[in-house]
Amino acid sequence: MRTIRKFIKKLVADERGLETVEYAIIAGLITVAAIATITAVGVLVHQKFQSLETAMGGGSTP
Repeated sequence: MRTIRKFIKKLVADERGLETVEYAIIAGLITVAAIATITAVGVLVHQKFQSLETAMGGGSTP
């Protein structure tokens, strides 16, 4: 039991990999934001093209 406590205390006090974890979290958040933005813009572009297609008289191609 004592060795587990020592291990946990050492683990909590060790900050060697902390910056790497922080950068990974930031990169993940940026990735999620980029995907959400691209998806939203894609939906808007699709809607614009659909309205343009409707305004031009349909969508049937020969």
